[in-house]
Amino acid sequence: MPACCSWEDVFQYETNKVTQIQSVNYGTIKWLLHTIVFSYACFALWSDRLYQKKEPVISSVHTKVKGTAEVKEEIMENGVQKTVWNIFDTADYTFPLQGSSFFLMTNFLKTEGQVQGLCPEYPTRRTLCSSDRNCKKGWMDPQSKGVQTGKCVQYKGNQKTCEVSAWCPVEAVEEVPRPALLNSAENFTVLIKNNIHFSGHNYTTRNIYPDLNITCTFDKTQNPQCPIFRLGDIFRETGDNFSDVAIQGGIMGIEIYWDCNLDSWFHRCQPKYSFRRLDDKTTNAALYPGYNFRYAKYYKELNFETRTLIKVFGIRFDILVFGIGGKFDIIQLIVYIGSTLSYFGLATVFIDFLINTYSSQCCRRYIYPNCECCQRNEYYYRKKYETIVEPKSTLKYVSFVDEPYIRMVDQQLPGKSLQHTKGKEVPRPPKDFTDLSKLYLPLHEPPPTPGQLQEMQLLSNEQATCRSSDSGSSDSPSWCQCGKCLPSQLPVPTSRCLEELCCRKKPGACITTSDLFQKLVLSRQNLQFLLLYQEPLLVLDPESTNSQLRHCAYRCYTTWRFSSPDVADFAILPSCCRWRIRREFPKSKGQYSGFKSPYFQQI
Repeated sequence: MPACCSWEDVFQYETNKVTQIQSVNYGTIKWLLHTIVFSYACFALWSDRLYQKKEPVISSVHTKVKGTAEVKEEIMENGVQKTVWNIFDTADYTFPLQGSSFFLMTNFLKTEGQVQGLCPEYPTRRTLCSSDRNCKKGWMDPQSKGVQTGKCVQYKGNQKTCEVSAWCPVEAVEEVPRPALLNSAENFTVLIKNNIHFSGHNYTTRNIYPDLNITCTFDKTQNPQCPIFRLGDIFRETGDNFSDVAIQGGIMGIEIYWDCNLDSWFHRCQPKYSFRRLDDKTTNAALYPGYNFRYAKYYKELNFETRTLIKVFGIRFDILVFGIGGKFDIIQLIVYIGSTLSYFGLATVFIDFLINTYSSQCCRRYIYPNCECCQRNEYYYRKKYETIVEPKSTLKYVSFVDEPYIRMVDQQLPGKSLQHTKGKEVPRPPKDFTDLSKLYLPLHEPPPTPGQLQEMQLLSNEQATCRSSDSGSSDSPSWCQCGKCLPSQLPVPTSRCLEELCCRKKPGACITTSDLFQKLVLSRQNLQFLLLYQEPLLVLDPESTNSQLRHCAYRCYTTWRFSSPDVADFAILPSCCRWRIRREFPKSKGQYSGFKSPYFQQI
C-alpha cells in the first residue's frame, strides 16, 4: 500500500496481476479442493450452527433427596452389647452444602458420651509412653485429640499413653463398618430442579416441564428427560458399584448440558444428563481414600455438657451445569462466510507449491525425470515467476556466442580477467522478435535474389578464418579466442579486468564478422531510426552524433544478446564488439570511460 502523501495517492487502487494456466491436471486439483472446502464449510455451518450468536448459560440448582433406611447399630448398655435398629430419613442422612451440591451419608462411626476432662490418649506410635519423661506438658500434635498434661497413665491393660485434656473418652481408631450402614441408600432418589437463563436472548426455561410424570425415574434410553434420579443408577452409568463407594465415600459429578437452538423455525432447548466420578477411586487406603468429615451432637447430662462425636462417610454430589444458547444473527453469518472464503485459497497455495518444486534442484534431479506431468512445470514456472537479482556493484552478466546460456558473475575481479571467471549459469531469457519490426532495415534492404539462401547465423569457422585474415591482429591478448580483441586502455586495474572479455569461450569465429552484427549493431540508418523512434524531435548535431550512435549500438548489442532489459543493464560487452563499435563511431577526443553500472558509480 503506497504512503498517502497527497490526495492523488488517497484515490489509488492496487490489484494483483493473475496468471491463468490452462491445465487439466491443475484444474482438477483446484475444483477438487474447492469442493472439499465448500462441503466442509456447509457441514460446519449447519451442524455447529455457526450462523447463530451464542450465549453462555446462567443457572441455579435446587435438589430434594427422598428415601428411608433402616440402620442396624451395635451399642453397649450396662456393659452388654446390644443390636439396635434405627430409622434414618432425609433429615438424618443429608447435610446442607454451599453451591449446587448435596451430601448423602452412607456410613458412620460414633463416639458417645464425650465430656471435657482428662483421659489417656488413644495409643499410637507418638502417644505411647513408659514414664512421665516421654510426655511433654502443653504439647499439641495435629494428629492428637487434645493437649498433653505431662503425665503417662494407663490406657488399657499394660499399655500406657500420655494423658491429655480433651473430650473424653477420646475417639478410637476403628475399622469402617462393612457393608455400609446405609447400604440401602442406592434406592434413594434425588429430584434436581435446574432453572437457566440466556441474558443475551432474554430466554428462560427449566428442566421440569408441565407434563412431567412425577413417578418417573431417569433412564438414559427410555426416559432421558426425567429429572428424578435413582442413586444406584447414577453409579451404574459410570461403571461403579454403589455398595463399594458407600463404605469410604466419594465424590460424584452430575453434568447437565444445555445446547439450545432458540430459532423459531427449529426451536429445541432440552438438557442432556451425564455422570462422572470426580474423586480418585484408585487411591489406596494409606492415602486417605473416600470422603468423610466429623460433626457432633451436643446435649446436657447431669448438668454437664456432653456430645456424641460422629465420623461421617458419604457421597458428595456436585451438579455441574454448562451450555450455550444460539439464535440466528446476520452479522455472525457474514463473518463466517468471510472467514471461510480464505480457505478457498488453499487450492492456490497447493498448486503454487507444486509449480514451485521446479526451483528445487533435488526435485529436478530425482522426481522430474520419472514424472511426465511434472516436466510441464518448467514452462509454468517460467511464465509465473520472475527472478529479480539484487542490483549490486559486483553484479555482471556475460554472454558467449558458443554457449546457449548466459553467465552471472557476482564477485570482485582483483587482477583476474573476466574471460576466465566462472559464473553461475542462467537460462537465456526468451527473445521477443516483435521488436524487430521497429528497425529501419526492411525499408532499405534490396529484395533477395531467387535461390539466394538467407541465414541469420554466425559464420562458420572456415568463413571466419577468411575474414579474420583480412582484419585480425596477431597481437591479440592471451585471453582472446576470436582474434579480434584488443587490450584495455583504462588506467584502473579493476576496470581493465572488466574489458578482458571475448565473445567466445573457445576458439572460433568472432561475432563481429557476422552479417547480423553489421545490420543490428553497426547500421547507421537503423541506429538513427531507433534514436528518432524514441525521441522524434531529437537533433542529431555533428558533435554528439557519434556519441549517441555509439551508446545506441552498445544498447542494441546487449538487447540482442541478453534479451531482458534488466539483464542488459548489467551486461559486459566483449572487447572485440566494443572496439568494433568504437572504430565505427569513434570519440573525437579524450578517453573512453568503460562500463558504467546504471545504479552505481563507475566500476
